[in-house]
Amino acid sequence: MSLWLKRSIQILSSLILLIILIFIGLAIYVNANKKKLQASITKELNKNLNGNLTIDNIEPTFLQGFPNVSVSLKKVEIKDSLWNVHHHSLLTASKFDIAVNTMALLRGTIEIKKVTINDAEIYLFTDSNGYSNTSIFKKKPQNDSVNKDKSSAPAEIRRFDLDNVRFILDNRKGNKLFLFAIEDFSGKVDYPSSGWNAAVNLKTLVRSLAFNTKKGSFAKDKVIEGKMEIVYSEKAGIIEVKPNVLNIGADPFIIGAKFKISKDPVDFSISINAPNILWKSASALLSSNITSKLNMFNLDKPISAKAIIEGNMGAGGDPSIFVKAGVKDNILTGFGGVIDDCNFAGIYTNNFINGKGYTDENSAIKLYHFSGSYKDLPFTADTVFIHNLDKPVATGIFKSRFDVARLSKVLGTDVLNFTKGTADLKLQYSADIVDFRFNKPLLTGLINVKNADVSYVPRGVNFKNTSITLDFKGPDLLIRDIRLQSGKSVVFMDGSVKNFLNLYYNAPEKILLKWSMHSPSIYLGEFLAFLGDRKNSIPVKSKNKSNSFATQINTMLEKGSAEINLRVDKVYYNKFTGTNATADIFLSENGLNLKNVSLKYGSGGIKLNGSLKQNGRLNGFALNTVVSNVNIRDFFYSFNNFGLETPNYKNLRGVFSTRTNVTGSVNGQGKLIPGSMNGNIDFDIKKGALVSFDAVKNIGRFAFPFRNLDNITFDNLKGKFDVRGRLVTINPMMINSSVLNVNLSGVYATTGKGTNILMDVPLRNPKKDKDITDKQEIKERRMKGIVIHILATDGEDGKIKFKLVGKKNKES
Repeated sequence: MSLWLKRSIQILSSLILLIILIFIGLAIYVNANKKKLQASITKELNKNLNGNLTIDNIEPTFLQGFPNVSVSLKKVEIKDSLWNVHHHSLLTASKFDIAVNTMALLRGTIEIKKVTINDAEIYLFTDSNGYSNTSIFKKKPQNDSVNKDKSSAPAEIRRFDLDNVRFILDNRKGNKLFLFAIEDFSGKVDYPSSGWNAAVNLKTLVRSLAFNTKKGSFAKDKVIEGKMEIVYSEKAGIIEVKPNVLNIGADPFIIGAKFKISKDPVDFSISINAPNILWKSASALLSSNITSKLNMFNLDKPISAKAIIEGNMGAGGDPSIFVKAGVKDNILTGFGGVIDDCNFAGIYTNNFINGKGYTDENSAIKLYHFSGSYKDLPFTADTVFIHNLDKPVATGIFKSRFDVARLSKVLGTDVLNFTKGTADLKLQYSADIVDFRFNKPLLTGLINVKNADVSYVPRGVNFKNTSITLDFKGPDLLIRDIRLQSGKSVVFMDGSVKNFLNLYYNAPEKILLKWSMHSPSIYLGEFLAFLGDRKNSIPVKSKNKSNSFATQINTMLEKGSAEINLRVDKVYYNKFTGTNATADIFLSENGLNLKNVSLKYGSGGIKLNGSLKQNGRLNGFALNTVVSNVNIRDFFYSFNNFGLETPNYKNLRGVFSTRTNVTGSVNGQGKLIPGSMNGNIDFDIKKGALVSFDAVKNIGRFAFPFRNLDNITFDNLKGKFDVRGRLVTINPMMINSSVLNVNLSGVYATTGKGTNILMDVPLRNPKKDKDITDKQEIKERRMKGIVIHILATDGEDGKIKFKLVGKKNKES
């Protein structure tokens, strides 16, 4: 072995031996001065305390803090001066380890290098009057001699370590409760001239982080773990936590904070940045009152979010909370539905209007540049505001353009089935949010539908090339520029509904639609489906929420009412054609009422008032009509002879006028039910003729064999019929014709048996009186001569039979 190596080993051995001797000496010193050292440490730690720090026992633990001297303090407790009043110790620790600077100790002074606290509770208590047990740290009054003593300077702790420590901040005046179960809170502290800097490792379970105990805790039952850099500026009186990554639960956050401890109460500001977090995970970190509101919605994919929480530790309500979020290509659940391809920038604030407090009532969610797709209906909204989260109200401007065929996914196909066309929407809305759904929105704006094909399924009515503009004016609805086409019928309409939105949601059956309608041509037969039974009807009170919108529309269309002012250039019904028609129509769930109906028919005209009571297969009607100067042949032809078998339109000529007051029934196809009509008919036929009427010709074959019965003309024929089902009572009437004069009365059965008509027929030829101009003389000569009495009754073959009867038979 070389000489230098031997010398090196000898020197090293000597140093080790020296150190051992020193520590043996220190051990002897500590043991010999145990009480004195305990008193010194207690005195050092009690400096500047308005209270009392007690240590039950002190034990040296040299190896633990080598090369410093370490001591373990057992059962350490710190009490403020008013502990006997509130009984909350600032610190209780079963073990409190302190590493003391060895050289300073040899000089007779205490310099604490490290503090380790195990199995302890730190309890910062503030009572309802604002007194806090942290007042123990207030400086005591000191005289000049003490101020000059450098040893009176606060102890500087270089390192610290907290294990299994409960930290509680219980502020009864400010309704704040922070409770942390600290598994690890350790680090080191440097003391530059500006204050101090600390590098900290943290792992703690948040039991409560309630800035307002009435509203609940932030990050409740979440584990917070990571590293922090904490800086204290003595001049500014601010403790700053530099932004750094901390894990809260399974999610990483960049968190920073500032505490202005120079103020009383202490101001704080906490910033939280989550670049990639799920909506539910983010909302779960907030207090329950905020979480419950944010959970009205959900986003399937992660979002970016930033939050700033500001307030103070004094009395008061919630702190100021401001959250910004970015959402891209996400799926939003809320508002009673699911929105795909969702994009927006959003904020949450509980200070919507400055000065009104940080409350739910003054909270708001603001969404900007909102876009998405609802059941394949794309839309955009420049702004969406949801404010007053105690009773949430949503407002915004909603825009969309889409093919109306996509409405089938929203409305279903039970009521309205769209197959073609485009819709353009721009609506400003305001709506309550109840159970995560829009409730009774107020709308302002336009919905334009163009070139749409739609079927009203319950009635089997189809419309094509339909256009409509819905103009929402607050609670009212204006319906403009409507074009409906069904088959060959085209209708142009404008209308309005007062108090539409309120009635739509609360009482759709009370909706009254006022229409102004014009049509160049209407074929009434194309709308007869409205008289028949409903098809594929959905229940008015559906329990299926996804079908509720369709149910509401169906209820409105079926049970609502409409007042229609109608102008039609041409009206077609079966064989009937009228022109220049006007009418006031009232539609309701039970049917329709017609008033002031007027139209031209040929060279004449028709006026009527009436009603139709809808009952599906059998629909009752009531009509009051005035028909003036129409061609009787065309008129009877147009209305299928009004159910009469004879005479029919082929037998009739002349200008016809009538007044009717009748009731009856039509089927679902609009055809008269035979034998259903009742009422009175007054008629007047001018320049009339009865052509090839077999009933009269049968009489003529034996009574007037030499007269022309194929074309019986008359200048004026008046009569009155009383209709009772299939029986028509012919009130006594006189017929003065070119062939014969007849007085007749009786009952005519339109179908079946029951005909019993008696006719008085003078045999003299009326042509003999054609040169007489005196009407009184014509009247006196009319029944002169031989008069035969003919009875028309039912024959066994179902045809009417005529027979001569005597005068006595007639009178009887």
